Amino acid sequence: MLLQTVNVGKTYKNGIVALANINISIDFGEFVFLTGASGAGKSTLIRLLFREEMPTAGQILIDGRSALRLSNSEIVRLRRNTGVVFQDFRLMERSSVFDNVAFALKAVERPWPEIKERVPAILAKVGLAGRENDNVMHLSGGEQQRVAVARAIINNPLILFADEPTGDLDPRTSDELIELFLKINAGGTTVVMATHDKSIVDRLNKRVITLSAGRVISDAVGGWAL
Repeated sequence: MLLQTVNVGKTYKNGIVALANINISIDFGEFVFLTGASGAGKSTLIRLLFREEMPTAGQILIDGRSALRLSNSEIVRLRRNTGVVFQDFRLMERSSVFDNVAFALKAVERPWPEIKERVPAILAKVGLAGRENDNVMHLSGGEQQRVAVARAIINNPLILFADEPTGDLDPRTSDELIELFLKINAGGTTVVMATHDKSIVDRLNKRVITLSAGRVISDAVGGWAL
């Protein structure tokens, strides 16, 4: 099992309970949607799963190991095997497409010859061949999101988290991005995507974990559960 949560909860310092008693398992190679209304806990759960935040209750297991007890070197290894795509892209606005994607390789201290070879290759994979020298702010929203995807997958992660990645995109661009995620998943990467887009969820007929008020209310293959 790649990911498992055991009675996971998250309560913030202001007393707000974001998640309670979350028990889910995600296996290698799955494509999983996290759905629910705004405030249901989708983004919080994703942040816990890739260890940007820590739970206040319960346990998170990654390939059988406790995510709460990882050493610094194990955390670095976890980050190398994890890609994350956000709705707001989180790109370096003053930098080129190349530099934004290369950042992920530099962070894990890959050699410069490897960076020069891999960045153009991954950009071609996401449909941005030849755009290496463009400033990211000169790209459309859909193109910026593709840069974010390229950065997230360039280290060949075991798992890709996507938090509302189509939220600010038009329907056609959203469909193109979803097709890209499906190709990434077909290559063996586990994909966990938080979304409130009912049309995407219904069309793909994948596993859907539905949250409401911080709790799992449905976990099944099929369409929108609400």
